[in-house]
Amino acid sequence: MTSEPTLEKAATNGIRTALGLGGALSVVLGILILVWPGKTAMVVAAIIAIYAIVAGLVYAALGVFSATKGGWSRIGHIILGLLFVAAGIIAFTNLGATKAWLAAFIGILVGIMWIIEGVVSLSTLGVAPSKGWTIFFALISLIAGVSLLFSPIWGAAVLWWLLGISALVLGVIQIFRAFSFGK
Repeated sequence: MTSEPTLEKAATNGIRTALGLGGALSVVLGILILVWPGKTAMVVAAIIAIYAIVAGLVYAALGVFSATKGGWSRIGHIILGLLFVAAGIIAFTNLGATKAWLAAFIGILVGIMWIIEGVVSLSTLGVAPSKGWTIFFALISLIAGVSLLFSPIWGAAVLWWLLGISALVLGVIQIFRAFSFGK
């Protein structure tokens, strides 16, 4: 009987620790994005380049060492692996250009998604409980999407700053939650 309250206390302390650490990491990320937005974006680009190289090596190894795959599948894995490794190496040779390309790609991708979201919202107008809010949401989504397509790097910079602000604010809230959890 005495082990149940101890187990419950240990679980509560574990959750509080996880909330606190998650909040602290979010605060640090938010501060890094807000204080050094370019350098932090470059670190993200480097992480993606590392991922590409590691994934490429895994794909190439699957092609070389897999005894169960057919010849074309093995060749495909090897070629895909070499492409991933090459992309990672190219990304590392100029992280500044990779960062700019990544920002443009994300800006264009989010812009297209917002345009599609606006069109889909308009398509649900007949069954929407609030037609006014649906139209408002669709228009804002369409305007934001088109704006991002015309200036994807600037849009990505704004989204990056919003991410930094959100990470900072939500991290602080998470830390407060950690102190109040289980009390």
